[in-house]
Amino acid sequence: MLDVGVTQSELSRMSGVRQPSISQFLTGRIEMSDDLLDRLLSCLGYRLEVSRRPVKPDLQRSEERSWKLHRRLSCSLDHSTLELWRPQKLRSLERLQQNVSGQPHLRNLDRWRDLVLRDDVLGVTRVLTGLDRESIEMREVSPMGGLITQEERSELLGLTG
Repeated sequence: MLDVGVTQSELSRMSGVRQPSISQFLTGRIEMSDDLLDRLLSCLGYRLEVSRRPVKPDLQRSEERSWKLHRRLSCSLDHSTLELWRPQKLRSLERLQQNVSGQPHLRNLDRWRDLVLRDDVLGVTRVLTGLDRESIEMREVSPMGGLITQEERSELLGLTG
């Protein structure tokens, strides 16, 4: 915008995107879709070029260990196993609810409960394997404990000699 000498209001009129949305995007409070960003950039004489490449996330050691264990569970997950696990996972959620306080943990426990009760295999799988911050935080209060044997756990985490 500085290079072209356009204000937020002018960009809003040219693009049809509301000025408050442009302001929130510029301050980092919201993210825009690639299509919307491309529309704004084209009004400024630019185009959006997206480069797709795999990027290894920078996980803390505990986050990576949790991801490996939960990813292993995702291999066994389908509607029948989720149904089989449901009573145990609901009891685990109740125990966690009594021992956890604060956000985002309480919200994540509610989300786990909702996924399990709705038999949302895809949603549970996304949480088990996701590397986004929300999935990482949900795994911090995971009700999935006790589904992997100690031997499998040690092997997955490289603890066997």
